[in-house]
Amino acid sequence: MSELAQYKKDFLKSAIQGNILKFGSFLLKSGRTSPYFFNAGDFYRADLLNSIATAYALTIDSLPIQYDIIFGPAYKGIPLATAATIKLGQLDPSKYASVEYSFDRKEAKDHGEGGNIVGAPLKGKRVLIVDDVITAGTAKREAIAKIEKEGGIVAGIVVALDRMEKLPAKDGDDSKPGPSALGELKKEYNLPIYAILTLDDIIEGIKGLVGEEDIKRTEEYREKYKATD
Repeated sequence: MSELAQYKKDFLKSAIQGNILKFGSFLLKSGRTSPYFFNAGDFYRADLLNSIATAYALTIDSLPIQYDIIFGPAYKGIPLATAATIKLGQLDPSKYASVEYSFDRKEAKDHGEGGNIVGAPLKGKRVLIVDDVITAGTAKREAIAKIEKEGGIVAGIVVALDRMEKLPAKDGDDSKPGPSALGELKKEYNLPIYAILTLDDIIEGIKGLVGEEDIKRTEEYREKYKATD
């Protein structure tokens, strides 16, 4: 496996030090017990927010993708999209000064400017969705539907973490191979989806930062639940 890019190392270190990426025992919505947990909503301190904004900006800057607007699905995606847009503008003003951002409301506003969207109008624009993780994909499908309803064209999705984890089996038998929610979205919408970090990146990058037992348990979890895509 090739060595992680420096900005990924910096982001991973910041996530661990800020207690955003935690190791232990965590019960997930799926019913699985995970040895690690990542919550992008915990990047609420100035230095931590700067860290995740920088990681998004450098990831987006490296992508072979054209877009006009960065879109953050409510609620966690809102500060992420906003901070990433600011950081892109700082990273290369000549290239990114005209990049805009938008986000959706959970409920449409029926007074003032009204509507579901706050920020740049989406009609006729290429829209890059920014969010924390893809768990079941429901929130991303809702975001895609809203963008398309407004006349926008979804150009791709960037998330902070790809857990590389197969969806729970409908019959409850998790020993069967299966795709991830991210992989299913890619296939369903024919969209490029990127992540700042993958589970493989985490396992590679946490060596020396956390205990050997945490690394071993995370590797075992990856082996048990790794998706086929």
